[in-house]
Order: sequence, then structure tokens, then C-alpha cells
Amino acid sequence: MAPRVLIAEPLSPAALDVFAGRGVVADYAPELGRDRVALAERVGAYEGLVVRSGAKVTAKLLERAGRLKVIGRAGTSVDNIDLGAATARGVIVMNTPFGNSITTAEHAVALMFALARRIPAADASTRSGKFEKTRFLGVEITGKTLGLIGCGAVGSIVADRAVGLRMRVIAYDPFLSPERAFDLGVEKVDLDELLARADFISLHTPVTPHTKNILSGEKLARTKPGVMIVNSCRAALIDEEALLALLDSGHVAGAAIDLAEKEQPAEAALRRHPSVVVTPHLGASTKEAQENVALQIAEQMSDYLTRDAISNAVNFPSITAEEAGKLKPFIALADRLGSFVGQLIDSNIDKVSITYEGEVADLKIKALSASMIAALLRPLLANVNVVSAPLVARELGVVIDEVTRAAQSDFDSVVSLCVEAGGASRCVSGAAFNDGRPRIVSVNGIKVDAAIGPSMIYVTNEDRPGFIGRFASLLGDAGVNIATFALGRDREGGSSIALVEIDGETPESVLAAVRELPGVREAKALRF
Repeated sequence: MAPRVLIAEPLSPAALDVFAGRGVVADYAPELGRDRVALAERVGAYEGLVVRSGAKVTAKLLERAGRLKVIGRAGTSVDNIDLGAATARGVIVMNTPFGNSITTAEHAVALMFALARRIPAADASTRSGKFEKTRFLGVEITGKTLGLIGCGAVGSIVADRAVGLRMRVIAYDPFLSPERAFDLGVEKVDLDELLARADFISLHTPVTPHTKNILSGEKLARTKPGVMIVNSCRAALIDEEALLALLDSGHVAGAAIDLAEKEQPAEAALRRHPSVVVTPHLGASTKEAQENVALQIAEQMSDYLTRDAISNAVNFPSITAEEAGKLKPFIALADRLGSFVGQLIDSNIDKVSITYEGEVADLKIKALSASMIAALLRPLLANVNVVSAPLVARELGVVIDEVTRAAQSDFDSVVSLCVEAGGASRCVSGAAFNDGRPRIVSVNGIKVDAAIGPSMIYVTNEDRPGFIGRFASLLGDAGVNIATFALGRDREGGSSIALVEIDGETPESVLAAVRELPGVREAKALRF
């Protein structure tokens, strides 16, 4: 059956063509985004949901969306989506971070020109019948210093345009490398230096615990007298009350704010201030941007629903369709290895060490690790999934180490998992063979070659003559049919293991009898 997507807010018709062309049924209901009750009633029938900024995707809504696999945000910000709830339910959340980058950057530059030349006020005055040429004395931007707070997808475009306008550009961005700054023609500085030097400040950073109120009252007071501030991001980046006071005093010569409807300044005086330019969240409002984000989100969601490709997800690593094909056997292997160890431990996990050896080390190992951790935790936490597993592990205080290295065995690729729990360590390694079935190649350092079937018995014992015969006879006498039988030992007379694939369930009475066999240390039934 073809996957179904619900488009709950206005979107370019071009997106419908993309969905249809890729085998996805898309229902267009743009009025649902602002009707929570109606949206909740319909969302349960869909694998995908498309929203913009109006619809609220809450935890309660997600409880009604039992089939939902992916939420597509046609735009950048996902603050209208309960990301934690989506992640916990295994729902991929995608956005379109680049579809409106140029449009948003151009709007920031337009706001800067509007401030510098006082265009909105001059327009209003002239429309009223006045001709106040001398009243609206502006400033040139040529030769001025533009300070960028954030120099990512949008900020870097603003930098490029500003350099073309013969401005000096300085940027504060912890993630901006010196090489990238050089390529952009930007000087990387710390925030204090930016505040002291910039004639114009333009903000291009998301709201995070580190950036919220980044232009606090204290920071604003340290800006250069006569500075002009452009905020085409979120209101929460600036202390509005402090900004208003500095506008009144003249220390800040002007401010331009592109605000969302829900971000109307608490201080109404701010948006009415003669030195303030406000626009109604126009950063992404161009025909080109609307078309771009619609096409992009439709392509991304279709690729995920039909080919398992993940791009621009905010809660899971990106995977191309080609990578998804290569990852598929290793995801199955990672799942089995995690499940294997998860069924053997019965105490809190302290540390997880994952090693990728050989060709697999060149793949998207974050996706493999997520699958492995989910399977590891599932015996303890029934609702954990591939998307939520890394977050759940962090919340539990589990330390996760990942190591990649060149092949050091007879296999092209080997994945190993070691788990420390309750003062003991459990290690298992596996490989994905050509038949597509994952196989275990070692357990706690003991080599073995075991296909992983739906139902298995795992036994550790002392290496003694006659054990295999007694074990097999016990299973036969109990009517348990053996499908495959794999053995391994570390040395003659040392420790040995048996991994037996059987048909059907393992009766508890059989396990109890196995545990009574001479030399048996552990016997457990495993389900995969």
C-alpha cells in the first residue's frame, strides 16, 4: 500500500506533483493546521505530516498519530513541533534549512538598507502629503562594519552580499572555522569585540539555551554608540525592554525586527518606536522560497517513505538512498547484536563501547549505533526506538564510545558491542554475510560462527567431553528441534559456548534442565 501524507498547511501545488510522482498519496487540507481538533481526528491515518509554522504538533496530537513516521516542516524552525515527543515515538522530524536561506538573507540586507536610509518612515511621511527631505538624513553602509552573530547558512549569504557592498564584515560564531571565515572574507571575532566594533549588527542564529537573550541589556549597553540592529530570527535573542531604553536614549540608532505573529513585543512601544522597522515575519516570504521549501520537503519525505533515505532530519543522522541500501544488512546486524546483549544483562548499563572494523567503518555509523542501542535497551524499556535510543541512553547516564578502524580479521566488516553493567562485561561481534543474514562471529572473545535465528538457546559452560551429546539429547528428548548448532571455546578444557537455533519457543523446563548439566554456567533463551 502506498504511504500517505497529510499536508495540513498551505503549500505550493508543486509539492503534490512530487509526492504523486514518487508513489506517495498526498491529501491537501491546508485549513487543518489551525484546527487542532480536526487535525487530531485525521492524523492517525497517515505516515507523513507536512506543516509550516502555524500547526502545533504537540505530544497529545502525536498520541493520535499511531502510523506516523515522519513530520516535514516546510521551513527552518521546528519550535512548533514537540521534538522530544516525536523522538520518543520514533518519528523523524525534517526541516528545509536551505530552501529559504537566500530569501531570508536578502530580507536581512533589505532591513539594513531600510534602517540606514530610514525608508519606511520617509515613505509614510511622503504618502501623507509631506516632503521632509531634510528630516530623513541617512547613513551610507559602504565602509561600515557589519557584525554577524551567527555565520551559518543564512549568515554566510549576508556576509557575501555585505562584502559585495564594500562593508567590513566581522562574525561571532563558535562553529565558524578560520578557513571558512577566510573564504567568506570575514574576520572571526569574539562577541565582546563584535559589540564594540560593529556599526550594524545582524542576528542569524537559532534560539538555544546558549543564544537566548544573547543581546541582553548588559550586552546591548556595550555596543558602539549609534549602532543599528537587525533581527530577522527570533525575538528571544534580544532583551526588548533594554533595547527600547537604548533606542529612547539614542545609543541604539535604529532596530529592524522581522517578527512572527506570536512574537509581538511585550512592549508595544517598541514596535511603534519611530526608530524601529517591523515586518510580519517576511524572511521566507518570496515566491521562490515558497516553491523551494515545498519541493524540498516533498522530495525528502518521499525519499524516506519509499527508500528509507533521511535528509535534513533534526533528530536523526542523514542517510542517502544509496547509503540506506548499503546500511540495510548492517542495521539488521546491529539490531541483533544489541538484542543479544540486552537479553543477557539484568542490571543498569554503565558503558557501551561499539567498534566498527573494515568497510562498515566508512558508512553512517551513527544510524547503526542508534539501531544497536535501541535493541540493547528494549528489554529494559519497551517503548525505546531507533530515533529515541541515543537520547534515552544519555538520560540514563550511559556512556557510549564509538571506534572505527581498519579491518583486523578475516572479514571485510565486523561490528563489535561491549557492554559494562553491574560490574561485568558482555562482548559480542558480528558480520553480515552475502546471504544477508547477520551472524555472530565471537562472544566474549570466543570465536564462533552462528547464524541468528528467531529463537535461540545460549549456553556457557566448562569445556568437558560429552557435553554436546548430553545437551543435544536433552533437547531431543524434550521435543525441541535443532535448526543450527554453533560451538566455540577459548582453549581445551577452558570456557566454551553453544548457540543453538531451534524451532519454536524454548520451554522453561528445558532451560532448567540445561542449567543442571555438569559444567553449565549460564543458559538463556533468546528471541530475535
